[in-house]
Amino acid sequence: MKNKIQEMRKARRVTQQELADALSVTRQTIISLENGKYNASLVLAHKAAQFFFVPIEELFIFEDDENIDIAEALLNSPAFRKN
Repeated sequence: MKNKIQEMRKARRVTQQELADALSVTRQTIISLENGKYNASLVLAHKAAQFFFVPIEELFIFEDDENIDIAEALLNSPAFRKN
């Protein structure tokens, strides 16, 4: 999943450490998020969106392939299967 964390952080002149402190995570987590090596949990995504005063979908960008994978996972889950 792509995100605009680095772009928004730099636009607001916030350091990685300042953002990490505000979100109660480590600087390494911010680095991993910015490099696309880590996908934020829903809670972390919500905190980040609140920090930047934007909707989650403006900060995190789902690509078409990811949406298909999520839909397939939901359709194949026991909750959606017909008996």
